[in-house]
Amino acid sequence: MENRYFTGCAVWAYKDWVGSFYPEGSRAADFLRLYGERMTAVEGNTTFYSQPDAKTIQRWAETMPPGFRFCPKLPKVFSHQGKLLPHLDQAQAFMDTLAPLGDRLGPVFLQLPPTYRPAQGADLRDFLTQWPRQRYPIAVEVRHLDWFAPPIAPRLTQVLMDLGVGRVLLDTRPIYDGQANADADPQMGSERRKPQVPLQAEVTAPFTIIRYISHPSFSRNDPYLAEWTPRIAQWLAHGTTVYFFAHCPQEIHSPRVAQAMYHRLQRAGVALPVLPWESCPSQSASAENISAQLSLF
Repeated sequence: MENRYFTGCAVWAYKDWVGSFYPEGSRAADFLRLYGERMTAVEGNTTFYSQPDAKTIQRWAETMPPGFRFCPKLPKVFSHQGKLLPHLDQAQAFMDTLAPLGDRLGPVFLQLPPTYRPAQGADLRDFLTQWPRQRYPIAVEVRHLDWFAPPIAPRLTQVLMDLGVGRVLLDTRPIYDGQANADADPQMGSERRKPQVPLQAEVTAPFTIIRYISHPSFSRNDPYLAEWTPRIAQWLAHGTTVYFFAHCPQEIHSPRVAQAMYHRLQRAGVALPVLPWESCPSQSASAENISAQLSLF
């Protein structure tokens, strides 16, 4: 059966993973290869901040393994400069530069800033209508709170469904629920705070992207992962392709969270292959140990 569940983290170049997720002594030049040997997808945060040159993209294409998915974020020079439509041609040209990735290129996602309000809805609709959705499937992440409230929320859902555009499901509950004071803030010291927005877990396309913002204290994630398990299992059973990306204010924990969600789905009866991380000879003992720990949750 074709695999429709892809998982990973927001980045691959994280040096503090050396010694845990990556083998001791790993070099930065090898991080992408090592990541591709362990996870099945990556959220392309790197493209949000800068556009890679042709040489870099070719290196990515040669390094990413078959079956892997790279889900790029549209550069912020297109998404965070007011209206979207004036940047349509440039955004499409950027996607064309990623062509060397071939079938390793997953859905692109458009992250809108908190300043992008429903009053700009016509601009969003026109941009998505003219986007080459068949060639480059796209998902949208909204952040202004008015997008989540009626009557705007159902209208947005309908527009996305009509166009076959995905909805990025941002789940920040683990880092906000129960945080009564700043001392308990899991994002303390984090360079980029995630927005506190409602979770609207609706599928609007043949695929969906979940951005799960985990709590650094692993056990705090348990009820949220438990809630996601039957929902994802149902979507997969209905033919939806799911991309699950684990984030954390302390990024060192993200691979473990992605692995935990993977194991939950397996235990729920979802037919998933072994997570590549657990087949790496150099780390099989470590992965098995972590797997045993995760079975406790």
